[in-house]
Amino acid sequence: MTFRTRFAPSPTGPLHLGHAYSAILAHDMARASGGEFLLRMEDTDLDRCRPEWEAQIVEDLTWLGLTWDGPIFRQSDKIAAYNARLEPLADRGLLYPCSCTRADIRAALSAPQEGVAFAVYPGTCRHRPMADRRPGDALRLNLAAALDALPENPSFVETGPRHAGTHLIDRATALAQIGDVVLSRKGEDIVAYFLASAFDDADQGISHVIRGKDLFDFTPVQVILQRLFGLPTPTYHHHRLIRDDQGKRLAKRDDARAIVKYRADGATPQDIRRMVGL
Repeated sequence: MTFRTRFAPSPTGPLHLGHAYSAILAHDMARASGGEFLLRMEDTDLDRCRPEWEAQIVEDLTWLGLTWDGPIFRQSDKIAAYNARLEPLADRGLLYPCSCTRADIRAALSAPQEGVAFAVYPGTCRHRPMADRRPGDALRLNLAAALDALPENPSFVETGPRHAGTHLIDRATALAQIGDVVLSRKGEDIVAYFLASAFDDADQGISHVIRGKDLFDFTPVQVILQRLFGLPTPTYHHHRLIRDDQGKRLAKRDDARAIVKYRADGATPQDIRRMVGL
């Protein structure tokens, strides 16, 4: 099997040192294995994503000396397709409409952040049939029914330094820690980060997902979705995080750590590699 991985930033701000570490690590692992490295823009948040940020990301990655195979993939081109692919789950009775707080639903659709677990939904709308779906309703996965539909508890292989090994997704733990996640919201063309990513990893033939350890706890829901749709499960590698002097994970609000600013100050790509410990 060809080693194929991807770097999948959201173009909502500048790349920082943490992004550089993740991109370089994935790129170098792919090249060392004679494999492929893809670039995917996870730009389903149409309110926050900007073409100028995508252009900056491409410029920074090129400056770092990274090359990718094939054209840039953009999730915003496939939002309708993502939603259409939910129909088999609805036909199997595994989805239900939810009219709970819009702010809560939008937050549930966002890419996860370190230290923020799934807010386990109490099941307020679980009794509602799909025929009762109204404009503005979200679609939630009935996790208990979904797990019952699987022939066995799903699992995934992790090669990262902290969680290496095979991880079995326990039913009781999944129900207690994940719950009925939001998959999409009607009328706003929004799909969940982990749903779009699961489809794209399969469609692009991704064999290894290389990303920060802050996303480790979100892997089980992606694996469950892969099993429900009959998609392959990649091998996962959740790497260490690059932190500031206070130990906080870098985020896009940390403009002082933006790659473009290091470039302006005269840093070289080799300097960036040394800064992140590569």
